[in-house]
Amino acid sequence: MALGSVLLAGCAQAPDSAAGKGGSDDVQVTDAGRATCLATTPDQNRQGVAATNLVRRGAGLAPMRADPLLARVAADHACDMAGRGRMTHRGSLTDGPGPRVKAAGYAPSVTAENIAAGPFSLNRVLAEWNGSASHRANMVIPRLRDYGIGQAIGPDGRTRFWAAIYAVPR
Repeated sequence: MALGSVLLAGCAQAPDSAAGKGGSDDVQVTDAGRATCLATTPDQNRQGVAATNLVRRGAGLAPMRADPLLARVAADHACDMAGRGRMTHRGSLTDGPGPRVKAAGYAPSVTAENIAAGPFSLNRVLAEWNGSASHRANMVIPRLRDYGIGQAIGPDGRTRFWAAIYAVPR
């Protein structure tokens, strides 16, 4: 990966679908190794949902709310991706965001996830997602209600792996 580039991917799925099993959203970004796993702060989660809600407002949709459980699930997935050096919707133990949030105790009827990898801040990754039609498509799924974001730093010490989860319970 060239310094300054960012890799983005997004998927949406019902909780039991097979989405996220690899493919073009599955990219080896760095070598695998020890990741620096970071807990999402309430302020980071509020910043992320605020940026998402700007997109939703522009589409005439109700705002989402920051959910600490989804932030923890997103941070865990970012850590998993960073440790493997792989940007992917497929987790080490799950096939995608639906099964991950379900395993954490959230009963989803719809989940969507945006992921990214690159040497970028929270504001930059949010701007990248907001500027991408395919990522905005996840943000403007009308039924969505809850939001969480997470990040981890890859073994190279500079590549940040990001995950944002959008969901609505059953």
